[in-house]
Amino acid sequence: MNASEPDRVRVVIADDHEAVRSGVAAILATDPRIEVVGEAENGFEALALCVHERPSVVLVDLRMPGTDGIWATERITAETATRVLVLTTYDSDDLIARALAAGASGYLLKSTRGPDLIRAVHHIAERRHVIDPAVAGGIIAKLNASGGGPPESAGESGFDRSRLTPREAQVLDLVTAGLSNPGIAERLHLGLTTVKTHVGSLYAKTGTASRIELARLGERIPPPG
Repeated sequence: MNASEPDRVRVVIADDHEAVRSGVAAILATDPRIEVVGEAENGFEALALCVHERPSVVLVDLRMPGTDGIWATERITAETATRVLVLTTYDSDDLIARALAAGASGYLLKSTRGPDLIRAVHHIAERRHVIDPAVAGGIIAKLNASGGGPPESAGESGFDRSRLTPREAQVLDLVTAGLSNPGIAERLHLGLTTVKTHVGSLYAKTGTASRIELARLGERIPPPG
């Protein structure tokens, strides 16, 4: 590979159906900038591969036997720098919220076209976020329901930033800025598990259910001064 070319994006695929893994791998193989470095049948195998292979992105199905995609997303984002892109057939608002709350950076349906999947992998590797247009409407509707959803309600009821510890306030500001758990850990010189604990505490204190909601709340209650 020419030295001027960017490094290839290393990817792990986690899905309990071999045919799906093979199909996704074949699609990604059409882009010379992407390298599939492993395949997993469940969440535990996905975590092990992410620890061992250190991929930039892992594609995770939500429904897998034993350790499912939500478990895998939580552990992978807590223990590695790999970013999670959910690739599933399920489009329920509850599952989407749980996946995003667990730390997923993107959510796509398996009906996604090949070029769009490849583009999404690159976006996730570049620390961007991706949401399938087919489910984005439901997320927006949920956030805007009942006068704007949990973050809006918290803001309207006068959520007091003083309820947060100084460290939680720092984490909230970085979530609002779009940083992932590994990014926050690097910025604050904390362990990933510690960051995950702070994010969980923020969900509990603010009544939010996803990083999107938490970020919107952060925008409504900016730092003093």
